[in-house]
Amino acid sequence: MKEDVLTKLRGIQTEEKVGELKKASDVQVVKEWVQHGVKFAASSDKFESVYYEALRKLLDCVVPTLGDKPILHEGGIYLGCWLESTGTINAELLSRFLPSVSQTTYEMFADHQREDGLIPYKLTETGPSYRQIQLVTPLARSVWNHYQLNGKDQTFLRKMYTAMQRYDEWLATYRDTRGTGTVEAFCTFDTGHDLSPRFWHVADTPHRNDPREYNPDSPILPFLAPDLTANVYCQRLYLAKMAEELGESGEPWREKAATSLNRLFEYCFDETDQFFYDRDKNDELVRVQSDILLRVLACEVGDQAFFDQSLRRYLLNTRKFFAKYPFTSIAMDDPRFDPFSSYNSWAGPSNFLSLIRAPHAFEHHGRFVELTYVLYPIMAAFNKMTRFSQALSPWTGEEGFTQTYSPAILCVLDYVERLCGIMPRPDNDLWFTGLLPYAVDHGEEIAEATAYSRQVDSVTFELVNTVDQSIVYRDGKVLLQFPNGLRAVTDREGKLKSLIGMSVRTVEGIVSYDGHEWHVAVKGNERIDLMNGIELKKVEVDRGVIAPTYR
Repeated sequence: MKEDVLTKLRGIQTEEKVGELKKASDVQVVKEWVQHGVKFAASSDKFESVYYEALRKLLDCVVPTLGDKPILHEGGIYLGCWLESTGTINAELLSRFLPSVSQTTYEMFADHQREDGLIPYKLTETGPSYRQIQLVTPLARSVWNHYQLNGKDQTFLRKMYTAMQRYDEWLATYRDTRGTGTVEAFCTFDTGHDLSPRFWHVADTPHRNDPREYNPDSPILPFLAPDLTANVYCQRLYLAKMAEELGESGEPWREKAATSLNRLFEYCFDETDQFFYDRDKNDELVRVQSDILLRVLACEVGDQAFFDQSLRRYLLNTRKFFAKYPFTSIAMDDPRFDPFSSYNSWAGPSNFLSLIRAPHAFEHHGRFVELTYVLYPIMAAFNKMTRFSQALSPWTGEEGFTQTYSPAILCVLDYVERLCGIMPRPDNDLWFTGLLPYAVDHGEEIAEATAYSRQVDSVTFELVNTVDQSIVYRDGKVLLQFPNGLRAVTDREGKLKSLIGMSVRTVEGIVSYDGHEWHVAVKGNERIDLMNGIELKKVEVDRGVIAPTYR
């Protein structure tokens, strides 16, 4: 099986898989993809075809806008690039595949920053728009990861740092009218939570479409918003990193971040529920349990114990957000929960934006196994995809509203690489993950073997996964072999650094590398490091594995 899928991988010509190009800019975009050597093969032609259909549809979302260079578009009915998604988390994922497009996308937002410091919430062919703020994933984190991953261009970093510094000042000036040190939401679209019960009886847009004003006749506005406040907290942490990289002190940013974190817990956290809520103008908490929690956690709020508690009580709770196809956009035990995904809704369905934002929260706390509980059912949904919609039915995994939606497309590319591919990391590591999609739907097999390739610093790496083992090739020669169920972490040259348990079971077997063999037994989420090139040794306290809950 492994020889068949490896032969299949090596025979793939990406240009042929893409087919006829639709616009002139596609030529360079496909060339850049090919330069990174990213290819995927599966024992199942059906699953493999979904992957390459995603690549073809991605080209439809990479469009020259406000200039000759292409940027990433949201796709579907969304004609343009949105800061909350396309300009942050979407571009962050795209940085591993088409970094030039990501960088142009980031810079376009800085180029169109308003004189008062406001960054546009979206860019379209007609120009920038400043009607609302629409923040979710911190721009600074996405920019920093792109910088670390793609050559450390300090001119780019300085440009983005300066723009984000000015935007931080704008938010402090205009979005803290109550003087709490939090960031306020003036409308539904400020957080992109369309139709969410969180914003019932709140207008979709700010007062008179001015992002500096809220409706003065509203009995509840402005909201002290936990996700917006967490965004600025995390933003400031990464601005501190940038300041130090550029030769400045990061301490002022860390002090501001600490203030944001303190205010977040003071005003927006409920100790009894252990949940984050908006606080309205009457000092009442807006008790709608939404994906605010996941957003805040993805902004690196909370320590290991806090995250683990959030998993048990909420994210992995089948009464709350852990649907058959997670994560729902509000808790399923809320009477306002609406599972229908046939329209643009954050009132219940599982949105692909939540799915691509989630991995950072899990991996930041070393919850690698728990993330696979999400990857497996979504992989099964991928296996029957035809349109790449905005959302999935949390009950059936069927595609919902719109099509050719770049978060869904990038979710396919990202989850394949995260589950069974070769993933470059901002810390200069490479992840080789030895898992396979699992038959969770009607016993239908997705792939009994996969192969993945990626070129890193002129070296071609290949990974073949079967039900028993994983084999890593470096420039065509076997570099490393390990049992299925592990992730191998190497440097960019392929030198083994550590192994991580990716299954709830203890993974046992032989690891072969550089003339050495070791018998290993690695528990879920456990990491063992290669010491002095000759000894595999556990170096961390066993954090265990958290199971789904049903209470």
